[in-house]
Amino acid sequence: MCPKTTVHLVQLDPIWENHAANHAKVKKLVADANPQPGALIVLPEMFSTGFSMNLPLTAEPENGPTEQFLREIAAQHQCCVIGGLVTKTPDGRGWNQSLAIAPDGTLLTRYTKNRPFSLGGEDEAHHAGTKVNVFDWQGLKIALLICYDLRFPELARDAVRVGAEVLIYIAAWPVKRIQHWITLLQARAIENLCYVIGVNRCGTDPLFTYTGRSLVVDPHGIIIADAAEQERVISAQLDPAIVRDWRSQFPALKDAGLQS
Repeated sequence: MCPKTTVHLVQLDPIWENHAANHAKVKKLVADANPQPGALIVLPEMFSTGFSMNLPLTAEPENGPTEQFLREIAAQHQCCVIGGLVTKTPDGRGWNQSLAIAPDGTLLTRYTKNRPFSLGGEDEAHHAGTKVNVFDWQGLKIALLICYDLRFPELARDAVRVGAEVLIYIAAWPVKRIQHWITLLQARAIENLCYVIGVNRCGTDPLFTYTGRSLVVDPHGIIIADAAEQERVISAQLDPAIVRDWRSQFPALKDAGLQS
């Protein structure tokens, strides 16, 4: 039987386009949360800069400063750390990515946002990813997704098709559509019989206001942790048995052709 895994959701109010200040904020928030070794620590989309399309400032090479910062946090707390950044592409644009880093610095997965947010001009700055993948942590199969991806249920289905038991969405989701965020996170959990974690930013930037509402939703669609609107860290436990027992008892994934 797989043990339960603790997840820590870091709901951050990023300082606009200021890598160093945001790294310092995250470092303190995580230290104050005192995560136990083996936990998951999840940071929002583009946590180092906010959701800026200023590529000369946001885009970094692979293994750049923000990726190295994620490795530092993972090593310091002996946890798996997940966070969002923009990686440079050869043509001078970027990839909006979510990385998972193991305590020893191993890159467990690098996911590229499949659906850039065209309403905000992201499709002009960032190339779209083309696939969803899964990595293993503490006996759980986890898929990473990013913000606008939440509106596209086929991406969650693709993740479940390759074994995902936990979907983690990192985001910069504004207050104007926050009810959509809550409802869609619950919907993805219900229809895929899995845990869904949404880590959103809070605060303001030059364009939008964000009210956080980072959530952990269980496989029945029940919210088991809610960060409300302030900058803070919240925690919850993920129990693999709850996913597997429910999938065994209720045949929706089998009937959809996603499970044998």
